[in-house]
Amino acid sequence: MLVFWKQKLVFLAVPKTGTSAYETALTPHASMVVSDPPELKHAPFYRYNRFFRPMFEKVGADHMDVMAVIREPVSWLGSWYRYRQRPFLDGKRTSTKDISFDDFVLAYCQGDKPPFANVGAQSKFVEPRPNGTQVSHLFRYEDQGKIIDFLEDRLNVKLDLPRENVSPKRDLELSPEVKAKLRRKHAAEFELWDSLG
Repeated sequence: MLVFWKQKLVFLAVPKTGTSAYETALTPHASMVVSDPPELKHAPFYRYNRFFRPMFEKVGADHMDVMAVIREPVSWLGSWYRYRQRPFLDGKRTSTKDISFDDFVLAYCQGDKPPFANVGAQSKFVEPRPNGTQVSHLFRYEDQGKIIDFLEDRLNVKLDLPRENVSPKRDLELSPEVKAKLRRKHAAEFELWDSLG
């Protein structure tokens, strides 16, 4: 999570949406960088609303805009799948080594997900809160130009994004049956994505 106090902007770090590159590029301009532990770095909107927003209001921020980046659901799952293929996870319950992408997605569609497929949901990460607060600016990961234009304009900076946290290349083609099941079981993910078009 990045906080730009003077510009009244908070950038939530949705996992697997390129936020590490933005963190590297924007850290010199941020008032606050929450980079550890992962539960705070990747604080979802409900956690921001419950803990950070009240703290900011107590020290004078009457309103902070909140932005987040959302990735196309199959691509987002593919990024998790590839990330969990890295050798440092070999032998761990979160590893996807020797698991096909179809099987990973089928496991993600289960109610009780095995550890390797328990990766959360983007729609839950940015879900509006009952008190009426919501993410102000949602961007598609695939539209980097729009994200960069917004940040450069809002923060009055010029961005040069490094490539960071890049996972190994893998075949990420889903069978039609698995893709249909994913769309049915996780319709909210696709509805959110489609709403940003």
